[in-house]
Amino acid sequence: MGLLNLRKRLKRRKPEFKRQELHAQKMLKRTWRKPRGKHSKLRKHERARGRLPSPGYSSPKAVKGKDPLGFKPVRVFRPEDLENIDPKEERAIIAAGVGRKKRFEISRKAEELKVKLKNR
Repeated sequence: MGLLNLRKRLKRRKPEFKRQELHAQKMLKRTWRKPRGKHSKLRKHERARGRLPSPGYSSPKAVKGKDPLGFKPVRVFRPEDLENIDPKEERAIIAAGVGRKKRFEISRKAEELKVKLKNR
């Protein structure tokens, strides 16, 4: 079994880390915040209060930051940036702020260099 499959299996078992008191406060965002209160039940790891993120839930180091196919994503802003990409290990992503004309130039140069693009 590859490390990518192992990561996929581990992610299925990982709980959704919810912010403390999220259900009671409408104004709180869903982003995780570490509980720091003196009497916090979540901080004390009491049962049925939810889980805290810990290193045991992380994916293997070799596949950290890689996409599901095993490529490392690299942002590209101009066609010259494609020359620094290794096609066997990295995959280009055209940055959001790049316009239509330059996007077309990047995709044409990617075909020449045989570099895979994630978004065309």
